[in-house]
Amino acid sequence: MKRPTIADIARRAGVSKVAVSYALNGQAGVSEATRATIMAIAAEIGWRPNSAARALNGARAHTIGLALCRPARVLGMEPFLMELISGIEGELSVRSYALMLQIVADHDQETAVYQRWWGEGRVDGAFLLDLHFADPRVTGLETLGMPAVVIGHPSESGSLASVWSDDGAAVRETIEYLAALGHRRVARVAGLPKLVHTAMRDRAFTASCDDLGLTGHVTVHTDYTGEEGAWATRRLLSSPARPTAIVYDNDITAVAGLSVAQEMGLDVPRDLSIVAWDDSPLFQVVRPPLTALSRDIAAYGAHAAQRLLALIDGGTASAFEDRAARLTPRGSTGPPPA
Repeated sequence: MKRPTIADIARRAGVSKVAVSYALNGQAGVSEATRATIMAIAAEIGWRPNSAARALNGARAHTIGLALCRPARVLGMEPFLMELISGIEGELSVRSYALMLQIVADHDQETAVYQRWWGEGRVDGAFLLDLHFADPRVTGLETLGMPAVVIGHPSESGSLASVWSDDGAAVRETIEYLAALGHRRVARVAGLPKLVHTAMRDRAFTASCDDLGLTGHVTVHTDYTGEEGAWATRRLLSSPARPTAIVYDNDITAVAGLSVAQEMGLDVPRDLSIVAWDDSPLFQVVRPPLTALSRDIAAYGAHAAQRLLALIDGGTASAFEDRAARLTPRGSTGPPPA
């Protein structure tokens, strides 16, 4: 898990460290062909000028990296992310570690950011969020050898340590609750289908509805924004087979959905029951307060930070299953209309 050094480049190129130094610093003393080979190897292994000095003196950066592939404007609207970071920061601050956050446009840029941070000795490890199937970022971090923890399901985290919770169990509890209230037409306003946790919730929702004989179930995928949550809700509530209950994958879409239902003259919960993921303060200031799938998100972040710090200290960390979300009934759920 050491950072790339001049010695690594020299060994790969079959030349001396002095020759590598000449090539990297643009000095005479090596042929152009050798210089090109050395520069290519340096780029391949993620070497940066500061990494050599840090590797020699063994200094740590005391900083953890987190690159996020999402618009900066939405960060303040995502209570889940803010609570997760608060839990991470709580653990890092005790050890005098800082969190370095950068917004990126895509996964290729995210991998490049981690490579640069690691090569320059700017971070001692990193977190990976929003796990995809066959995620190239996992392979990229494995290749770097940088300590990293995936906040996501271990089935797609490769050899990297992961912190996760059983979303399927939470979905099943929710559908069983709605079925017990008498609902038979249940819909779900989900997140991005390319995310691992969305796909797992999709499967659990379909299987639970089928097992309980809820034949009118449907899922609509969104990008988690209020705009798409409102669009999905209007689409569902305008259909001939209007659902009597909707489960939302996050708080923003749920609050938007509640607003749309009220715009359309529906009473919640008399005409429509609403359940939403990741309990947040928003759920208790709207009327009626929303039934939620609640979990300690700050603790989730703290557990991820603990495992990453253990890796940085030379220890090991395996997949850690955190407590699954649990249903917290409030005023937005009740029996379906007669």
